[in-house]
Amino acid sequence: MIYLDNAATTKMCDEAVQAMEPYLNEMYGNPSGIYNLSKMAKEIVDSARENIADAIHTKPENIFFTSGGTESDNWVLENAHNFGNHIITSSIEHHAILNKCASMEKEGMDISYIGTDREGVVNPYEIADRIRNDTALISIMFANNEIGTIQPIKEIGEIAKEYHIMFHTDAVQAFCHVPIDVENLGIDMLSASSHKFHGPKGIGFLYVREPEKMLPLIYGGGQERGKRAGTENVIGIAGMSAAVVEAMKNLDKRMKKETELRNYLINRVLREIPYVRLNGHASKRLPGNANFTIAGIDGTSLVVLMDNDGICVSSGSACSAGDDSASHVITAIGVPEQYAYGTIRITLCADNTKEEIDYTIHCLKENVRKMRSM
Repeated sequence: MIYLDNAATTKMCDEAVQAMEPYLNEMYGNPSGIYNLSKMAKEIVDSARENIADAIHTKPENIFFTSGGTESDNWVLENAHNFGNHIITSSIEHHAILNKCASMEKEGMDISYIGTDREGVVNPYEIADRIRNDTALISIMFANNEIGTIQPIKEIGEIAKEYHIMFHTDAVQAFCHVPIDVENLGIDMLSASSHKFHGPKGIGFLYVREPEKMLPLIYGGGQERGKRAGTENVIGIAGMSAAVVEAMKNLDKRMKKETELRNYLINRVLREIPYVRLNGHASKRLPGNANFTIAGIDGTSLVVLMDNDGICVSSGSACSAGDDSASHVITAIGVPEQYAYGTIRITLCADNTKEEIDYTIHCLKENVRKMRSM
């Protein structure tokens, strides 16, 4: 099997698996206890908080563990009620943002949806134009989960700071894939999910610059400094911490390899398959992301044919699987609906090889030829 759907999830790295094992059957204590078994569990929780904080250049007390990006996104949006009645976001956000915003609109919250250009980039000046006296939050994803476009986060952060508005970014696709400095970029809140960077599923975190302004997500005990009650997922936290350390240790090397493989894939596909469009920004994109719209084919059917060849790719976001409508991201960047269904996403990691890409391109060409001949 050749796995090329790393935007959906990633294989756990060996370091994460090894870090989790002791907490499965030996150090199983509750971190809230005061005896040594519990202290060992608390130590890994504290260590993980420090590792994550170091990765984004902040302090451990600004990191809160959650079940993943969706929970973190929802927590941020729910707190917007405390600061105003208006949220600014984009039309290409993950459904964790868009569906929560839709729910909040029914409750009376005003939402401004910013469009993008044909490469999927939002215009910071349009964000500034939408700011009102009651604007509570700006939430723009760091990098898009379908087309990989990286947004002008620093410019948006500067606008948010100028108008004294909280700025949140969904960095689920970006964290541990590109460098992130929350201080330099002016980010007030950031969501991330472990399984997107070779850690375990079911664990993530939320960075909050000013925790005292956040209402609790879950009420109960005093875990996560009273902000997110419930016994900590020590096993998941241990695995996520190890994955963060491993990812940051080799970040530059991984980015270089993934970018070279991505560019090789993109150049060959555009050159060797006619009537193909690359979606997203040509250079301001995640290192491992390639998204194509191919005329004359159905993306879902192509994914099945590629799977028959032992290759895992996707026709869009994993969170939209089973949805018969065209991707909201692809239509937002101007792809006509009659072509939008012919979209596939190929997302690489540093474990992939040039030989795998060559075989993928061979199968892609053959399967497109077959589908078009039908």
